[in-house]
Amino acid sequence: MADSVLRTRSKELAKQIVILCREIKQNCRESVLTNQLLRSGTSVGANVHEAQYAQGMKDFISKLEIALKEVYETEYWLELLFETGYMDEKAYKPIRNDCGAIRHMLIASLNTAKQNRESNP
Repeated sequence: MADSVLRTRSKELAKQIVILCREIKQNCRESVLTNQLLRSGTSVGANVHEAQYAQGMKDFISKLEIALKEVYETEYWLELLFETGYMDEKAYKPIRNDCGAIRHMLIASLNTAKQNRESNP
């Protein structure tokens, strides 16, 4: 089965987050904020991946809702790291934009799943 765009993008985001956190930890010796970012940023892809194997529509929606919450949290930690000087704008903007794109895809997927659930109870 081919990966969906959402799965591919959320996995790529997770990889970017891992690399970014590694660089910040090595260069700045910061671990508290980067650990938070690492958890939320990798959780997005994990929950999107789990949704593929959901036990039903309710479970599918739940996994995507968790992924959406994790995207919002990831955006928060990225913004905080940027505003406190741990990231420069060149590193911050592309990852922030990726988060925004994934957030939009998750919202659209959730809206579609919820509409399908209501029309096929």
